[in-house]
Amino acid sequence: MTSHHSTLLVSFTVGAVAGCLMTALIFACKPRSTSSSVHGELPNAKDTTSNTEVIMDATSLDNRILRKAECAIRNRTSRLIIVIERCTNDHNYSAILRTAEALGVQYVYIISPQSMQSTLDEEEDGDGSETNATLKRSTGQVLKNATKTEVGDRHRHHLFAQNACEWLTVRDFDTTKECLDKLRSDGYQIWATDLGQAAVPLTTEDLKLQLGNDSKLIPDRLAIVFGTEAVGCSTEMLTSSDLRVYLPLRGFADSLNLSVATALVVHHLFILDPTIAGGMSEAERKELRTVWFPKLASQRLLSAKDKKRRQKLIHYLRTCDDIERDMRAGKYIEETRKKKLSMKDAKQSELDDIDAQLQKDSQVAAREFIDDPPSPLSDMRRADEHRVCYVGKNTKAKASEAWSNLPATNKYKYKEMSSAATFRNALAKSR
Repeated sequence: MTSHHSTLLVSFTVGAVAGCLMTALIFACKPRSTSSSVHGELPNAKDTTSNTEVIMDATSLDNRILRKAECAIRNRTSRLIIVIERCTNDHNYSAILRTAEALGVQYVYIISPQSMQSTLDEEEDGDGSETNATLKRSTGQVLKNATKTEVGDRHRHHLFAQNACEWLTVRDFDTTKECLDKLRSDGYQIWATDLGQAAVPLTTEDLKLQLGNDSKLIPDRLAIVFGTEAVGCSTEMLTSSDLRVYLPLRGFADSLNLSVATALVVHHLFILDPTIAGGMSEAERKELRTVWFPKLASQRLLSAKDKKRRQKLIHYLRTCDDIERDMRAGKYIEETRKKKLSMKDAKQSELDDIDAQLQKDSQVAAREFIDDPPSPLSDMRRADEHRVCYVGKNTKAKASEAWSNLPATNKYKYKEMSSAATFRNALAKSR
């Protein structure tokens, strides 16, 4: 599945792939019946398909963000782990994380990961008025002719991945052996993706032929491994795996970009065994609520004024870090910058106080929902009023005619049930 060539043979954008996959793969938000999970046996789920209330996203829907989070939690799986072995391109790395989150795979294991920011170095000017950015290849080579648009695209890609990581459990391993030992100790079978002719095609017929008609098509606990862009999985991973698998391709292009291959293979596994979706114990779901709900509350409790104040403090401290870096480099520091640096400790203390109180309030505001979550959305599709066009103003202006009257570009006028009010009211009730 991964390319054995430095040139990409197939050029998909993973953002579009993930969007298409999510459109094709809409799971009902109810517990699925499966046999095991990371933390133990899964409860048997009742088949309530005919009696389940359909709840769709709408501007008038109460507890909207909590219902959306609960839908994601009910669809999360720990039966399937994505393993990335020595990915060398941070664009692929971040795209895979985004795909894992979109498809509901909670656990991603990274062997010998490279820094997410390794191909984008950003540096603010001393006065904070401008940001200088350098775009690099995954080899470290600087792209001297990189345009502002290319730098902006890379920056947005990193932001997408960072947002995805908020809702994932990502674990790093220094070596392949460490990862293999962890998977084995947790009872996972290991399938390594491979382009070799010894690999088993990921079809029902071929898997049954390989595993036997009496075996489950997909194991109760499965780790699917993807190797480096250049050569695929390592020899150690291939020889240690329980099975080598291959996603059948039908064109002259006999391999795919790593992130595209990951998206297609993982999506295909869900098709081969739909019960993977929601393959998580109630105890695990409770753990996710305990982390997610306070996080959602913390993003909504602050007033617009307090949010602005907090962002200014963060920017101030980053500027101080830049000044200290310049001092270490022996650069001349103006008096105005020295004065700014002298206030660093006070500003840090002010930010720490805000964050400490916010963390405390968020736990209180989310407590009742962790124990008694609202009914989930029936699927994750947004109402047209909530759809967003993730491009800059200039791009939107240039495409205004072609994009006219589309949900993502229309400016809807509506009164919405406030998610912030939900948490603020819960906090007020507790006092």
